[in-house]
Amino acid sequence: MLKNYSRTMEFYLLGFPGSKELHNILFATFFFFYLVTVMGNILIIVIVCVDKRLQTPMYFFLGHLSVLEMLTTTVTVPLMLWGLLLPGMQAISLTACCVQLYLYLSLGTSEFILFAVMAVDRYMAICNPLRYTIIMNSHTCLWVVIVSWVFGFLFQIWPVYATFHLTFCKSNVLDHFYCDRGQLFKLSCDDSLFTEFILFLMAVFVLFGSLIPTIVSYTYIISTILKIPSGSGQWKAFSTCASHFTCVVIGYSSCLFLYVKPKQTQAAEYNRVASLMVLVVNPCLNPFIFTLRNDKFREVFRDAMKSCYRLLKA
Repeated sequence: MLKNYSRTMEFYLLGFPGSKELHNILFATFFFFYLVTVMGNILIIVIVCVDKRLQTPMYFFLGHLSVLEMLTTTVTVPLMLWGLLLPGMQAISLTACCVQLYLYLSLGTSEFILFAVMAVDRYMAICNPLRYTIIMNSHTCLWVVIVSWVFGFLFQIWPVYATFHLTFCKSNVLDHFYCDRGQLFKLSCDDSLFTEFILFLMAVFVLFGSLIPTIVSYTYIISTILKIPSGSGQWKAFSTCASHFTCVVIGYSSCLFLYVKPKQTQAAEYNRVASLMVLVVNPCLNPFIFTLRNDKFREVFRDAMKSCYRLLKA
């Protein structure tokens, strides 16, 4: 339970340093990235739901990944954009800060679990094609997705509770554009070393717990692909998982720098840059990676555009 005096606290987000002109440039840039992220992920979700050719486990998981990506950015980026338009610091209530951090961490955890699930799905499709449709049936896929969502939201209850159970007495100014946990620890006058260490172990558990199945799956996938005699056959097999592999590399490398560190309190500039990669850049790139590098999705998208053109012309 939060301490009584903490309930009435307000935090102030410093956001980005610089002039009003710089803030306008940043606003235009980040708004464009956010717009592309939302529109790209909505497009993926709609096409996956509508076209029967994409009613497979891989695209079912991709649809849920797009929902998670869109929600994760929406939890933080609109507040950041609003802060760039306002003069001075942006106020955020303790409750709003708590909710934002919880949603951000929960959605991110579910996303990493889903990354691992998608890697295992590709392993089953390439290494065990005869058993693939039996194992990865609609019932299994649905339950795997439900577990991914539920695990993410349950797993982050204690970390967020432990963070906001601290006594914030040093200041109420967060040197960030959202409620970053590292910056919250900086404001605490409690001895938080043990809590930070436990949170570090939990971050390691989530990231490496989902990364290990991914690495093992791709080890078997690459080994199986190399056994295919023809080059065209190898490329066809690898193209089904190239998009996911690219997103895994980008996503995990960014989050390892941001979260897997024993000391949660890190330089503000370092946290800002790493957070921008995770919250703005990566989500914007993922729709392009999953669509432009996927032959089947491109074919479906072209057919959808032709159908829309015919309807408009009629």
